[in-house]
Amino acid sequence: MSPPPLSRALAKVQYRILPLLIAAYFTAYLDRVNISFAALQMNADLSIEPEAFGFVAGVFFFGYCLFEVPSNIVMSRVGARIWLARIMITWGLLSAATAFVTSVNALAVLRFVLGAAEAGFFPGVIYYLTNWVPAAERARTVAVLMMAVPISTVIGSPLSGWILDAWNGVMGFRGWQWLFILEALPAIALGLICFFVLTDTPAQAKWLSADERDALLARLAADRKVNVPSHSHSIRGALTDRRVLVLALSCFGTGLGLYGLGFWMPQIVKSMSLTNTETGLVVAVPYAIAALFMWYWGRRSDRAGERIWHIAIPGFVAAAAFVMCAFVSSPMVLLVLFTVATACTLSIFPVFWAVPAAILSGPAAAAGIALINSLGNSGGFFGPYLVGFAKQHGASSQSAIALLAVFMLAGAVLVLSMNFGIKNTAKKS
Repeated sequence: MSPPPLSRALAKVQYRILPLLIAAYFTAYLDRVNISFAALQMNADLSIEPEAFGFVAGVFFFGYCLFEVPSNIVMSRVGARIWLARIMITWGLLSAATAFVTSVNALAVLRFVLGAAEAGFFPGVIYYLTNWVPAAERARTVAVLMMAVPISTVIGSPLSGWILDAWNGVMGFRGWQWLFILEALPAIALGLICFFVLTDTPAQAKWLSADERDALLARLAADRKVNVPSHSHSIRGALTDRRVLVLALSCFGTGLGLYGLGFWMPQIVKSMSLTNTETGLVVAVPYAIAALFMWYWGRRSDRAGERIWHIAIPGFVAAAAFVMCAFVSSPMVLLVLFTVATACTLSIFPVFWAVPAAILSGPAAAAGIALINSLGNSGGFFGPYLVGFAKQHGASSQSAIALLAVFMLAGAVLVLSMNFGIKNTAKKS
């Protein structure tokens, strides 16, 4: 007996669309944060102080945030295939251009423009998935997608450390310059693939049979009727919805913790008297564990049909781990705390992004998700800058990292403060 049409349709979505999106997001995150490894050589070459590094690492998010909402509104009109391809190709070219900066000011400008170029990519992918994946499947689907974040670091950290050492001096370029060039090439290639492979909506998917297409469209329509109040169909309604603003502020706190630790972890680990290659291998460990925990936590949330506590609990645990960093001196214990904080922080996002998809639809979903991600990602500037500012003004690395706990805690409390009116989506056995 063959599976029902909906099951067949979802299986096709999983193996035709998701692998490409995972590869694209893998590349996006790698190009966004590889400056944290480039800094192991670049900071000395360009005379970059801790506070200045925090600024240039984080200024990416100013450009990202300013152009996030407009980018996603354009995507909702021209389609994901064209717009995601445009985003990937332009960010790949700009990331490669970072290899040729000669001053802190030039680096800051290029990081800002890189953020503007990448704006809209992740919320665009989330919006795109709302057109393909039913509500009950979204947290685990986004968990699989967002495993690209830790996996990009699991693979990218050793790779980046190796490039810094093995390619240093090749053709007269420093290792950090080769790092930007080599790691930008996949983004350009994947952008071209997206243009020719992606399909904007199930209604246009020739690779679905008629009964599979009808079953998937009917299920998505039913989800919108169950979860979405009428005012959440409009862009204006989404941008003024208190729930959207609460989600954006919660995302800000979580993003601040994620990037505050992520951008500084390689330098902190290297200070443990390790080589660049060894640093890459050690930094990969917390993210490998985080990838497994993300998958488990998203799956657990879907099975329970519960979102809010599955966002808040990891936030509280991550905040505690950040605080404890200030009181330890053992490198091994510090790495354990980094692992706990990283795993808990990253596990929030797959569950978190199932919430706006459940309360918004249509153009409102594109605008609302972009607003949440835009304000949330501004934490990507303040996190690295806060740590760099504290370090330059006398704080130890551990004490500077501990400051991130305040924002993680606030993000968890905020998401508990509002009733989002989400129906239980647990599957009935």
